[in-house]
Amino acid sequence: MEKELRIKFTQIEFKDLSEIERQLFDASKKARENAYAPYSHFNVGCAALLENGEIITGNNQENAAYPSGLCAERVTIFHIGANYPHLKIKKLFVIGGPSRLATFSTATPPCGACRQSMFEYETKQEQAIEIYFSGLEGSVFKCNSVKDLLPFSFDASFL
Repeated sequence: MEKELRIKFTQIEFKDLSEIERQLFDASKKARENAYAPYSHFNVGCAALLENGEIITGNNQENAAYPSGLCAERVTIFHIGANYPHLKIKKLFVIGGPSRLATFSTATPPCGACRQSMFEYETKQEQAIEIYFSGLEGSVFKCNSVKDLLPFSFDASFL
């Protein structure tokens, strides 16, 4: 039996972002500028809003031994897990695109490994994390939970 699975997301115009969402966009954009991506030339910046109002950022870090690098989203959430283990992540904003372009409008969603890692933290904190992703211009895409990006998720209940 074939079935269809749908995901829920919101497409937001930049002018309609809230003040905190704009701050997260700006923080992601700035973090992206410091990405270390000499091989892919694809810079990604990430900003997370913690429940105490603090914004934590990260960016992708590549390595000549490709599997040794880490995406911006995991750099950010692992930093939070290591340094703010008791604080919940409220929102996560991601901007990724080719470093050679001064501007781009294609929104790049988190990769599968990042989705799984974000899902672990969402499960741990027992509260959804709002996920936003965009280009440097154009629409912003918002999911209310990592589950929206990872509908067939794997968690500790399978172990």
